[in-house]
Amino acid sequence: METNRAQVLVIDDEPQIRKLLQINLESNDYKVIQASSAKEGLALAASHLPDAVLLDIGLPDKSGHELLKELKSWYNKPVVILSVIDNEEDIVRALDNGATDYLTKPFRTRELLARLRSAIRISQNIEPNAVVVSTRDLEIDLVARTVKKQETIVKLTSTEYNLLALFAKNEGKVLTHQYILKEIWGYGYQTETQYLRVFVGTLRKKIEDSPNHPEHIITESGVGYRFQ
Repeated sequence: METNRAQVLVIDDEPQIRKLLQINLESNDYKVIQASSAKEGLALAASHLPDAVLLDIGLPDKSGHELLKELKSWYNKPVVILSVIDNEEDIVRALDNGATDYLTKPFRTRELLARLRSAIRISQNIEPNAVVVSTRDLEIDLVARTVKKQETIVKLTSTEYNLLALFAKNEGKVLTHQYILKEIWGYGYQTETQYLRVFVGTLRKKIEDSPNHPEHIITESGVGYRFQ
């Protein structure tokens, strides 16, 4: 009997990229469907409801950014961007529009597979009304507003807790500096990246075994942070 494999929709106008992705994904037990345009990709996403989408920003009939916004208005599963465009403005724009992750071409196959596995695993395990988020050594109670590290209560300021809770609710997803600043401090702080850096630093000292080599709050250089 066939195993229940995750299905991935690849939306890319380059045949060689689609073929490369198909070979690598199928050899790692994924089902693959493909689209070469935004229109075709949107139709396949609606008819198949795949477990994840790999999306190229440069499409022939519509900007990948526009497609992403349209897709995320109803599709709540991971969308990973694959693009030759590697400037911070495009990366931040895609993440702010709902992308789960962003990899630039040429990408390392093993890294893509690792990020895809993580994104799908997290999306499948999300409980909409979950009140406790647990990792290997952390327990974050979103109702009691308490944090335990290896069963010991961690004393956090209100802002530190709010920051950690935001990360925990978006486990595995890259959150941009602007998004975090807006959510925690409001619109007037969206350019205060140094302000955010200081708070992340103090939070790491309280929850990480080695703050200089963090395992939970990971820096995405020039873009933001990811909680894992």
